[in-house]
Amino acid sequence: MVVMKFGGSSVANAERIKHVASIIQAYKEKKPLVVLSAMGDTTDHLLEAADMAVAGKVDISGVEALHYETVQILDIDRKDVDELLSELKTLLTGISMLRELTKRTRDYLVSFGERLSVRIASAYLNKIGVDAKFYDAWDAGFYSDSNFMSAELLDSVWQTIPECLKDYKSGSDSRIPIVTGFIAKDKNGYITTLGRGGSDLTATMLGAAIGADEVQTWKDVDGILTTDPRIVKEARPVPIVTYEEASELAYFGSQVLHPRSMLPCRKTGTPVRVKNSYNIKSEGTLIVEEHSGVPLPVRAITAVKGITLIDIVSTRMLGAAGFLAHIFNQFLKWDISVDVVATSEVSVSLTVNTKKNLDGLIQDIGRVAGVNTTSGKAIVTIICDVKRSSAILAAGFKALAAENINVQMISQGASKVNFSMICDEVDVNRVVQVLHTALFGDKPGDELK
Repeated sequence: MVVMKFGGSSVANAERIKHVASIIQAYKEKKPLVVLSAMGDTTDHLLEAADMAVAGKVDISGVEALHYETVQILDIDRKDVDELLSELKTLLTGISMLRELTKRTRDYLVSFGERLSVRIASAYLNKIGVDAKFYDAWDAGFYSDSNFMSAELLDSVWQTIPECLKDYKSGSDSRIPIVTGFIAKDKNGYITTLGRGGSDLTATMLGAAIGADEVQTWKDVDGILTTDPRIVKEARPVPIVTYEEASELAYFGSQVLHPRSMLPCRKTGTPVRVKNSYNIKSEGTLIVEEHSGVPLPVRAITAVKGITLIDIVSTRMLGAAGFLAHIFNQFLKWDISVDVVATSEVSVSLTVNTKKNLDGLIQDIGRVAGVNTTSGKAIVTIICDVKRSSAILAAGFKALAAENINVQMISQGASKVNFSMICDEVDVNRVVQVLHTALFGDKPGDELK
């Protein structure tokens, strides 16, 4: 049994849905459960319709056009789509009368994207002879708290999901479940959304709770790559990474599963595989708890742009035990997350990836310390085996020195699977290219030994 998750780009139009259906058909013998996102930009179109409704105008033409065109091309019954679009129009009419959009109503609104998607895909699968049944998430046992727009699944889903899908697991119902990603219901019956990585979380929770052999998330590349192929054309797939390494990759810019979404599979040890929907024969990248063999010294290199570097030097609190506590309390007060940190006895250097509330933060810290901020920076992170840190850093910095590139700050993550460095944003692509050549070589087999 496998869980297969397809994102919005994978089901963006009729042709993509046909392709996804062919993949599902190819995996039919593995007893798949399928999780789908909304089609293409549907969520954005729904939010645009909400803004118009708040201004007093009800218009769902954009959403209607995409879904009716898809239904027509796929040549399937539009009854289920008609019902949902009628419900959507009623909701928007209510918003237009009240001239407001609450978080609860917003979650209800955006749920239409996933709900339309599973109905269309299920209908098409049945048309081509693949027995399928669509499930709104709550019909598959997904229940959450009432933190609208960023809800957390309840612990009870470990029981409700297997209960709702027991007939499929036992074989008494052969219809492949096509489940909405990203959404759930709270105990009051209100629709919620699961926030960042929500569709991936639906897939991993489903796989972990049902006891699947593997959770597959289908993208448009051959798994996790050694770096961004737009920066380094020689980037190649990474065969296997750990959950911890995948989490660091996600935090530092790689388009992998959000760390939050991997928690259910970490709890049960369920493997996650990143697959390419354009190359289904590719093995992709397997994400597991720990490496079974001897892994390559370096797994991948990531980069995040738009970073601000903050240097803080203690003045009045020189050597005081509470200096760091005071500094980080200010970040808590202004709701600003820190990415990378390096400290000494009297100074702290750190990075943030936001401009929001930054002026207030700097003003507060400036009362007890000297503060200097520099924008236009980037974080380059090497995900690696830190037991080989000396060799990895020696090779990397030798290559950077040969190109006269100087980095401005270095930090080793507490997870012990990465090194991060700060450079000027204008240099970041070159830094990644130089490091990739030094640590991976120009072709497979050239990796740092």
